[in-house]
Amino acid sequence: MKYQIMLGILFTLLARRKISAGELAAKYDVSVRTIYRYVDEMTIAGVPIDIARGQSGGIYISDAFKLPKGLMTKEEYARTVDALLAMNAQLSDPVLASAIQKITAQMKAEKFGASLSGNILVDSGSWGDEQRFSEKLALIENAIETREALEIDYYSREREHTQRKIYPHLLVLKQNLWYVYAYCTVRCAFRLFKLGRMRVIMRTGESFERIPFSRDDVPLSFWHDGEAMVSARFEILPESITYAEEWLGIENVTKQGDRYIAEVTLHDDEALVKTILAAGGGFRVLSPLSLAERVRAEAKRILESYR
Repeated sequence: MKYQIMLGILFTLLARRKISAGELAAKYDVSVRTIYRYVDEMTIAGVPIDIARGQSGGIYISDAFKLPKGLMTKEEYARTVDALLAMNAQLSDPVLASAIQKITAQMKAEKFGASLSGNILVDSGSWGDEQRFSEKLALIENAIETREALEIDYYSREREHTQRKIYPHLLVLKQNLWYVYAYCTVRCAFRLFKLGRMRVIMRTGESFERIPFSRDDVPLSFWHDGEAMVSARFEILPESITYAEEWLGIENVTKQGDRYIAEVTLHDDEALVKTILAAGGGFRVLSPLSLAERVRAEAKRILESYR
């Protein structure tokens, strides 16, 4: 963990040139004293890092510094550039762009070339709305960086509309969906907010003090925590195979004899029945019977609406 943090400090300095010890401590969830100790060790190892004291001071690195040759393999450089490019495609962050430029230059200096970059593209925006989503993501990322409170109009899964002031601390990408881990002043606790459910985001100009937290505090298993789940078994006809593989995952669809079967645990909310019906007659619930009955009742209701 120690050397991962030291490497992270190095890349942060390469991208930003200068940063405060407090920001680094908050970023890596360690004490300021630990940051200074790591910086001292890096300086002894030959990395030209200096510390400027005073109100406008901070930890900084010489612009002339380049990564030592042999620090990473060709494949490690390529994967790093790919990850940064994928993130920058969402955020359009000049700091990320600077880091990409420096690492790419280092690849060329080590005669690896830079042709292996760009193999990953992340786009979590809705269809036809990529630019607005990227702007929303960049706004929140900037608020985390500058520690600025935000006001949001938020719609829950149950369509409950609330207006909240939040202190954003961390962006989370889970199952290709973006969330922000933020302290909610309404609930007086940390919450995960889905970006896609934020209709309006407003900057407040109000600064906040970062609240210490560990990455282990972030509820990454929130999909299952306190949510209704159902273990379902489906029979799928050939005309619905593509739909089933894309929705349930191709690894969960198997051929058994002359038919296709899918067994999977799903989030059981009001959208589940509608998602099953979207497959049409080629998708049949085998179990549980309670879910099959709900699908039958909804199909009957739809039929009645067309009489």
